[in-house]
Amino acid sequence: MRAWGRAGLVLAVVLLVDQITKALVRRDVKLGSSEDVFPFVDLVHVRNRGVAFGAFEDSTALVAVVIGVAMVALIAYFATHRDRPLVWLPTGLLAGGAVGNLIDRVREGFVTDFVKLPSWPAFNVADMAITVGVVALVLVVERSQPVAEEAVDDPAREHA
Repeated sequence: MRAWGRAGLVLAVVLLVDQITKALVRRDVKLGSSEDVFPFVDLVHVRNRGVAFGAFEDSTALVAVVIGVAMVALIAYFATHRDRPLVWLPTGLLAGGAVGNLIDRVREGFVTDFVKLPSWPAFNVADMAITVGVVALVLVVERSQPVAEEAVDDPAREHA
C-alpha cells in the first residue's frame, strides 16, 4: 500500500500546483497576453481545446477515449508492477497531469496554458508533469529490465 500512497501523494501535489497556477493565470493574466519572465520564457494566457500542443482540437470524444485508455493502462501497469523501485513516481506524475487537464476540459471546455518557450507551444504544470512522468516511466521500466549476462572468460568452462 505504500506505493499507492506515494503515487496518490504525487498525484495530489501535481493536481494542487496545476490547479492553483491555472486559476492565478485565469484571474491575473489577460487572455492572449504575453509577458517576458525570464530569457526565453514568456508568461502567456491561452486556451487549448485540443491535446498536446493543440492537436485534435475538434475531437473531444476521441481525446476523452484516448485519455481514458491511457489512464486504465497506466493504473493496470502500476497495479501489476507496484513493487518496482520508484514506479509510484511516474504513475503519480502522469495521473496528476492527466487529471489536472481533465478537470479543465470538463469544467471549462479547454485547458489553460501559460508557459511559452521559443518555437514551442504553450504548456502548463500538468503538461510538465506528464512529460517528466513519461521520461521517468521509461527510466523505471528500463532500469528494472534484467541485464543480459556478459560472456565471462571462465577457464574451467573451456575444459569441460
